[in-house]
Amino acid sequence: MDRIKPRTLSGFMELLPAPQMQFERMLESLRTTYSLYGFTPLDTPVIESAEILLAKGGGETEKQIYRFTKGDSDLALRFDLTVPLAKYVALNYGHLTFPFRRYQIGKVYRGERAQRGRFREFYQCDIDVIGDGKLDISNEAEIPSIIYNAFRSMGLERFKIRVNNRKILTGFYDMQGLGDQSADIMRTVDKLDKIGPDKVRDLLIESGVSREAAGEILKFIAITGSNQEVLTALEGYRGRNETFDQGVDELATVVKYLAAFGVPEENFAVDLTIARGLDYYTGTVYETVMLDHPEIGSICSGGRYDNLAGYYIDKPLPGVGISIGLTRLFYVLGEQGYFNEDMVTAPTDVLVLPMTDDLAPAISFATLLRTSGVRAQVYGEQKKFKAKMSYADKLKIPYVVFLGEDEISQGVVKVKDMTTGDQQALSPEEAVALIRASKEKLAQQKPIQEKQA
Repeated sequence: MDRIKPRTLSGFMELLPAPQMQFERMLESLRTTYSLYGFTPLDTPVIESAEILLAKGGGETEKQIYRFTKGDSDLALRFDLTVPLAKYVALNYGHLTFPFRRYQIGKVYRGERAQRGRFREFYQCDIDVIGDGKLDISNEAEIPSIIYNAFRSMGLERFKIRVNNRKILTGFYDMQGLGDQSADIMRTVDKLDKIGPDKVRDLLIESGVSREAAGEILKFIAITGSNQEVLTALEGYRGRNETFDQGVDELATVVKYLAAFGVPEENFAVDLTIARGLDYYTGTVYETVMLDHPEIGSICSGGRYDNLAGYYIDKPLPGVGISIGLTRLFYVLGEQGYFNEDMVTAPTDVLVLPMTDDLAPAISFATLLRTSGVRAQVYGEQKKFKAKMSYADKLKIPYVVFLGEDEISQGVVKVKDMTTGDQQALSPEEAVALIRASKEKLAQQKPIQEKQA
């Protein structure tokens, strides 16, 4: 029989057990953080009608989508979690309570060219707040506070959330007589970090913006300083455009509330270059970058939009949300050596080794451990003692428990700490308490450990 060579498709990530545990811990941290803010979990189908997914698509989206037919059905794999959310809210509008707060963590698919750190199948971790008709500005300040706590919970410290408001940009371009071109200009300015100001100026002029106006645009987006200094500079433009003034008011409110949400200023900054390329953003926009690796680009982005489900329902449903591309972030952190090598990645907290032919005492003790919330595995394979210990060592299992005839007759278990090598005989209850206390301490470990400068 011919053997088929095992392989994984390019652009699809498969992990060995230890890094998979690291990845799962990051997922767990995000779920916990999202839940702390009152978001409900949501899951939508991976496969949808192509008509549904492409309602606001076209262009690059249509080129990248995985599309196929089954019988008479035109189907596609979801390429993000926002469009399925729009469909879900429109479909279940009468059954939802607004503001509707959901988080969703799931795989999405894009048939783009696979390259380093770019995947065709990847996890997105989204949160969105959807209002019915209106949505208070406080939600736009809460979102970056969730970003802050989400990354901190995973162990990432050196990052900055860059915040802007699309109304400020729209109003500013109206002042320059460029209102009709504002969307195109924003997309060009959004490339500033990648191509630099000179090339941005050239692209603006090529697109029909006068040299003088291009200079004014670059001067405007170059406003920097502390958050308060930038807001003060924006006041100098006030009174010339109503949309601009509204954007400044909203941005000032977001900055004020962010402090109340406990986000330190070193972790967020008003940045007038942030526009986000997507046209549907209408208010506050966010991009998050790693301070030590700005070349990586945004690791979390999003913003405010005012017509989430307009393609599916005749209701104004404004929202605000962000997305973390977790697969790419995981890959990048691994490349940069950010993972905590001391974090326990073992699939169990304790390995129970029966030292007698009768496995019942070992099984009973493992059952006691599990009912106490401790992960336990009974090793029943008929192998030499050295092979059994090697198994525990390779998996980095924190504790091994031996149960031989002496221990059974004395009503104790022998517990070995695999980190220190210490070994002691304890009653079953004492052993459970010891291992459980250690488990709770180890649970405080974070998957990311930033390098010391």
